[in-house]
Amino acid sequence: MRTLAIAALQTTPVPHDLEATWQRFADQVRSTRDLFPHVQLVVVPELLLAAEGALLQPAPDDWMEQAAVTVPGPLTDRICALAVETGLWLIPGSVYERTEDGRLYNTALAISPQGEIAARYRKVFPWQPYEKTTPGHEFTVFDFPGAGRVGLAVCYDGSFPETVRQLAWLGAEIVIQPTLTPTRDREMELVCARANAWTNQVYVVNVNAADPAGVGQSAVVDPEGIVRQQAGPGEETLVDVLDLDTVTRVRRYGSAGINRPWSQLARYGESVRLPMYGGAGIHTPAWFKGADL
Repeated sequence: MRTLAIAALQTTPVPHDLEATWQRFADQVRSTRDLFPHVQLVVVPELLLAAEGALLQPAPDDWMEQAAVTVPGPLTDRICALAVETGLWLIPGSVYERTEDGRLYNTALAISPQGEIAARYRKVFPWQPYEKTTPGHEFTVFDFPGAGRVGLAVCYDGSFPETVRQLAWLGAEIVIQPTLTPTRDREMELVCARANAWTNQVYVVNVNAADPAGVGQSAVVDPEGIVRQQAGPGEETLVDVLDLDTVTRVRRYGSAGINRPWSQLARYGESVRLPMYGGAGIHTPAWFKGADL
């Protein structure tokens, strides 16, 4: 059995206080380790460590610049040290990443218990025109030893079906999606989370910020689009053990024992013309070839 025990912390930062937010995050990670010793991975909302305030809370005009960090750098050193201390995989939401050319990205990170940056993903679809970060240009997956492959997405990425389809094509069986949504389109995001999980036969773990930073409603969705857990608006911890063999079962026998989209894409995908993508067809993913699906 391939399993991954996760804790999704629906929490909030200390608005516009980077050090206090870090201490709160570190304490919550340690408490999670102590309360749930079987948990292997902890994930928190988008931009938590950037200490963003509530939607209508005044912020310094240059807050994004103040909160931006280099990767690697002093903040990632602290996260890596915390991962080593606790023995946990950490997906610390996302950070404002400043690159050498001065660009700012909304970047999700995955840190291993060995204190290594296992993955870095720059949000491809910033929430424009509101979000001012530079869009990334590629999707990111990483391997979780003994379990399977994990894909990273951030908030508004989930509104574009290309995101999770590409992550699944790259072999992801779980998509971790830190989110910071304080607006009433949260219902749309939950619809997308279920649709992305079902159409790509993957788990989706969508972790939103709690009130007042966000409207909560974090969710864990299984590969058949069924919501395993959904939080309310306040601070909560969603602990779950995801069975990666469920992904194999659903892809082999179909969602609800019926629908097998990957088999159909493997059979006919290359013959389907896709004008939006230059006319090419869909190539069978490497993980599918030779599979008994």
